[in-house]
Amino acid sequence: MFQGAAALNLDAKGRLAIPARHRDALAVEDGQVVMTAHPHGCVLVYPVPAWVPIRDRVLGLPGLDAKTALLKRLLVGFAQEEALDGAGRVLVAQSLRRFAKLDKQVWLVGQGSHFELWSDEGWQQQQQAMFEMATADLPAGFESLTL
Repeated sequence: MFQGAAALNLDAKGRLAIPARHRDALAVEDGQVVMTAHPHGCVLVYPVPAWVPIRDRVLGLPGLDAKTALLKRLLVGFAQEEALDGAGRVLVAQSLRRFAKLDKQVWLVGQGSHFELWSDEGWQQQQQAMFEMATADLPAGFESLTL
């Protein structure tokens, strides 16, 4: 289970050092992870076994529907398998760095089965949206949650 948010840095080559506590769980299949674009402007980082059923479900959707085709192009078209190196770093493809506007400082945000990788600016915007939502109506299913 991936949780928490960590401020990290991309190196000059676009590599991300995965925190040691997450490396084994993230790179369970031959040290590989899958990264892809998310419609909200971040990069999703999945262990391969968690990504495969999602990819297969997306690919099984009708291709002639314009919105579905766009999402297929985004989710599957941007998907990259990358290997962690001996130091626990993984290359974030240039296309994904450009898509998510990733610069030096980034945020790795746990989402249970995977991570979201945000630019510093994008993560700050997400936090602002979270704070604003706290004063608005809660989404369905959260109104009875006890914390």
